Amino acid sequence: MKYVADWEETKQRFIAWWKGEPMDRPLLRVVADRKQSLEGLEKIKKPKTPEEFHLDAERLVKEMRNYCRTHTFLAEAFPSIDINIGPGSLAVYLGSEPIFAWDTVWYKPCVKNSWKDFGSLKCDPDNYWWKRHMELIRQAQKIAQGDFLVNIPDLIENVDILSAMRGPQSFCFDLIDEPELMKQYIKQIDDLYFYYYDAMYDIIKGEDGSSSFTAFNIWGPGKTAKIQCDFSALMSPGQFREFVQPSLRKQCKKLDCSLYHLDGPDAIKHLDALMEIDELDALQWTAGAGQPDGGSEKWYPIYDKVRDAGKSLWIPLYDGTAQDCMDNAEKLVKRYGCDGMYLIFPDMEEEEAQTLLLKAERGW
Repeated sequence: MKYVADWEETKQRFIAWWKGEPMDRPLLRVVADRKQSLEGLEKIKKPKTPEEFHLDAERLVKEMRNYCRTHTFLAEAFPSIDINIGPGSLAVYLGSEPIFAWDTVWYKPCVKNSWKDFGSLKCDPDNYWWKRHMELIRQAQKIAQGDFLVNIPDLIENVDILSAMRGPQSFCFDLIDEPELMKQYIKQIDDLYFYYYDAMYDIIKGEDGSSSFTAFNIWGPGKTAKIQCDFSALMSPGQFREFVQPSLRKQCKKLDCSLYHLDGPDAIKHLDALMEIDELDALQWTAGAGQPDGGSEKWYPIYDKVRDAGKSLWIPLYDGTAQDCMDNAEKLVKRYGCDGMYLIFPDMEEEEAQTLLLKAERGW
């Protein structure tokens, strides 16, 4: 970890956050623009296609090196690289084809007529996208040379993968028309998830068995992952408890560190069911388009329930100026304390970053 001042201390703070142990200040992601870039900035060719944009490991590593040379990682911020075939690559390992766009990756439904016609979900070691993804991760790990972490990709799980393979509209009817069959497929996803996760984990894990996961700036002292069910926005609380909660509980039991990604106001209705999962460690809140960021008092009822359940919080702050983010962070700390609190700040100027750190260490 070439660009982190004290990686061992950072790891200890992450461990304390996952466990909700006493901390002198919250866990913080603070990245500052360098006034003067470090030497060695590389020229990078622009990708010609969306697929190349997402899947050129060599370019992605160079971009991260340039980012590290133009930014300073403070507090618990750390550099890491994402090698994703979109959000939900488990779907392409099982038969879907990716549709690459510049801003994301979509998946073509592969279950055309019915699940019975499609058959059981099985691991295919020779699947083109699986083999290519593994090779890209190995390549990135080799080129990075330990200067920064390579993240476990965004595999995604449970009904989100089934929805991608079937198409959301058809899958809505499947849950109603064939609930027991869908439970069988969810169980198959649960089992297959760790076949793929473990293979990737074995490539990127540290010597101490630790790992980092894509998108949410999380590191953990073992098998670490963000888990989710965005499809839950279309489900009732009863359906969520019936189809999704058991799957998540099983997944959390096999992970050492688990962070649930609660996405948007339509998913809040499932918060009680999530807090019933004892094995879940933390919750990440995404407010959604047109909504205030995580610092808004509007979301305090969510945080209250998470705190009452004894779980840690991951809260993004991005509305307004850097000072506005600091003010909202201070309100959160006064209400919830430092323990089990992870605050994510946007990149800022060095002076702003130093002001934030001074306030966090002396005033919080």
